Amino acid sequence: MPDFPTIEFRDRSVPPKWAVMERFLFDLMNRVAPQYVARYTRDDGTLVWRDEWVGMDGSDDGYESFRSFPLFYLIGGSEEVHELARRQWNAVTWQFTQYGQVHREFDAYYDWMHHGESSTYIYDFGLANPHRHQDRERALRFAAMYMGEDPDAQNWDAERRMIRSPINGSKGPQFHMTELDWRTHRHVLAGYLTPYMDVPGVDPSDPFFKVDWENVAAFDEVLKRMNERMVPGDVPLNLNATSLITNAFLYTGDEKYRTWVLDYLSAWEERTAHNDGIMPDNIGPNAVIGENMDGKWWGGYYGWRWPHGATIILESTLIAGANAYLLTGDDKWLDLHRSQLDMLWELGREEDGVFKVPNRYDDGWFDYRPPNPRYEIHLHYLTQSEQDLERLNRYQDQESWSDRGRFGKGGQFSPLSWYAYARGGRADAADYALDATYEEIARRLTKMRNDDGDPNDWDVHHWQDINPVMCEAMVQLAMGTPGAIYHGGLLHARLRYFDPELKRAGLPEHVAALVDRVEPDATTVTLVNTDAVSSHDVLVQAGSFAEHAFTEAEVLNATGDMPDEVPVGENCVTVRLRPSAQARLRLKMERYVNTPTYEFPWKR
Repeated sequence: MPDFPTIEFRDRSVPPKWAVMERFLFDLMNRVAPQYVARYTRDDGTLVWRDEWVGMDGSDDGYESFRSFPLFYLIGGSEEVHELARRQWNAVTWQFTQYGQVHREFDAYYDWMHHGESSTYIYDFGLANPHRHQDRERALRFAAMYMGEDPDAQNWDAERRMIRSPINGSKGPQFHMTELDWRTHRHVLAGYLTPYMDVPGVDPSDPFFKVDWENVAAFDEVLKRMNERMVPGDVPLNLNATSLITNAFLYTGDEKYRTWVLDYLSAWEERTAHNDGIMPDNIGPNAVIGENMDGKWWGGYYGWRWPHGATIILESTLIAGANAYLLTGDDKWLDLHRSQLDMLWELGREEDGVFKVPNRYDDGWFDYRPPNPRYEIHLHYLTQSEQDLERLNRYQDQESWSDRGRFGKGGQFSPLSWYAYARGGRADAADYALDATYEEIARRLTKMRNDDGDPNDWDVHHWQDINPVMCEAMVQLAMGTPGAIYHGGLLHARLRYFDPELKRAGLPEHVAALVDRVEPDATTVTLVNTDAVSSHDVLVQAGSFAEHAFTEAEVLNATGDMPDEVPVGENCVTVRLRPSAQARLRLKMERYVNTPTYEFPWKR
């Protein structure tokens, strides 16, 4: 182990409530994860479920049912959970290969909202342990599918700098969708507004009109138009693939991966500039905006109209911009995301005393909704710039953010309360988040123990609302991050931890962490040893990917025999916690100054 700068804390004190609760939740999730796996999987790890599942949808849901496992491990979960995470990834991959959705360990073809949901699982493998040969090999093989290097998956058009279809994967771009592709998902899409207003039977005066996808004739008309207009060609949603390529860079540092990410994002910047600052949601096979849409820049797959509107445009530009920022240290790569945020804000209006912004477009903006501050939170968290602070401060109700909901799909935990806390407000945010986590785990355990239905009747999403490994709130608190964007973002965090004794990722046993302040040039963290008998060392790294560097550690609970400031010219520092000791540190740092990597500190 290299001789990293070490700061030692000796004074005993009673651990705060949040630290005891955090360690309690570690222990609880370590216990319930194996129970959950035993309840819902066979001896080989495959899900106890039906024998057949057709269509292109579904494998992402299988992966999502366990995607919290590697995330939990990398903050300090047990080795058993780590091995279960890998076992379950392999089992889901095999099972959905038999169903037909997965080919060569990657979705045969689908879109990057769903690819992104499942790929987050393997991104966290890189953080958990980058020395597993299979993970590295898969990372490079999957990236090759989107860089023109795989002859069996020619998704990339290098000349036009585009992914050739919104439906893509290990079998390459798909230019024609069939009834079979959508069979298991038609009942879901029946609940969304129609993709196009010229479908027979649609009321042209109702932009929210819904077509019954379960009706054969109606579905045939919808599918015909989707095949003509949505494929082939590129869509902003495909920007989520930049995480897959960045994942390969983090294993290798190979310049070709950085070049691809920047080149692809630049192509979409140019298309947006050519469209008067509005990001087009479709380009045709010749990279022409609206080529299959009679010149319209809207109407693409997961575009400005269907099915979710602006939310996907904003997510994809944020994911890609954050990846490019990580790879370059230049926040200009977030300008595309900023431009679309600002455009929508400027189009906002007041309705019934509430400010709303448009979410959809079809010959005019419609579907006005209150703006969601999560985009501005992620943006300001990443850059810490004054211009992005101004965007965040457009929201006047930040004191009520904690009331906007708790857990979402896949165990997502709203970052609103934590970010208010990290900026100097909401003093009870840590207790609130940890208590909410316990309540949600208890709810899920109750649901699991009363789940007596027939597995053949279960929906493909069945397990996502039951998985009791609910660690997102703990990730926010311990690592100082709003978390990863759910549909394929990487985990950009201020701090991460390693156990120098066991040489593994995560907080050592008995150690709790809380980031309570995030500043442009510093991060304040409290580390607590809840063990009254033994000492524990924790290695603290600047950034998820060692992209930041510490300059100085300001000791905020120093005693007379400890200096108030300790020079730290490294991206890691060892904190030695004697029994029952607490360390409160303001870690001054330079951000985005190092080449990002998954590599462990003692291997670099």
